[in-house]
Amino acid sequence: MNKVLVTGANGFIGKALSAELIAAGFDVKGAVRSAASRAEQSADIIVGDINARTLWQDALQDVDVVAHLAARVHVMKETVADSLSAFREVNVVGTENLARQAAAHGVRRFIFLSSIKVNGEQTERAFSADDDVIPQDAYALSKWEAEQALRKISAETGMEIVIIRSPLAYGPGVKGNFLRLLKLVNSGWPLPLGKVNNKRSMVSVDNLCDLIKTCIDHPRANGRVFLVSDGHDLSTRDLVEMIADHMQRSIRLLSLPLGWLYGLAGMTGKKPEVERLCSSLQVDIRPTCDTLEWLPPYSVDEAVSKTVAWFIAQKR
Repeated sequence: MNKVLVTGANGFIGKALSAELIAAGFDVKGAVRSAASRAEQSADIIVGDINARTLWQDALQDVDVVAHLAARVHVMKETVADSLSAFREVNVVGTENLARQAAAHGVRRFIFLSSIKVNGEQTERAFSADDDVIPQDAYALSKWEAEQALRKISAETGMEIVIIRSPLAYGPGVKGNFLRLLKLVNSGWPLPLGKVNNKRSMVSVDNLCDLIKTCIDHPRANGRVFLVSDGHDLSTRDLVEMIADHMQRSIRLLSLPLGWLYGLAGMTGKKPEVERLCSSLQVDIRPTCDTLEWLPPYSVDEAVSKTVAWFIAQKR
């Protein structure tokens, strides 16, 4: 049985992946940044900040596979002056440092969680892993540069590389935009989304973790880039209605013309958020499913229901 190192083991996806792998019988190590982020009674290894100076030898001891989830993540309100340098320090240089040490320790396979933002921000047709990449912000560019660095290391050392580009992930413990949407629906306020007929791919954390688990030892995963989603895309309006249904709340959707909605967003400084709510971003997971003989085990409805149940429980 493979021994797997999960970086970012205390994060939203890291916690879920660690639990999934342990339940499946894998020997799991977790790497976390600090003692404060260490789970109670956890054997997670503290590695400190992830950059060119991080020492990974204790975490990599006897490890067969690395699932590298830790990253400087995309944020709506950036707090540093040079965001690209900050992203590169962690996501590019830090990843390269870990991968080189992993190869030196005899790690067989390195699974890297990238982002669909490498492909771009919007779609007229679903993204494919073979499309030209169009990273449009510092976070996406850093993920793309990390992918390239990993390919180079694989060519030099023979360590196997698997790259997974994920869209928005959600599930119990979710933060960010999905949590804000849960709060908006729960508030009962009318939402101006009645005319939003976009299509968005998302992935439940359970489906994402199942794919990562599959990539640990699948013989056809080596050297590939996989796109992932729940396999059923929703408009923002459909998603809001599904959330409201599972909350057992009525929801009023105002049919505000999209031009008005974008105009109001520009005046209030909310244009990026509104663009994500109203634009389409779809991914084609058929090559992933065909190559790995894999299907998302959980439906969107099941995953949204589980997420809503967690949200309601937090409010009690």
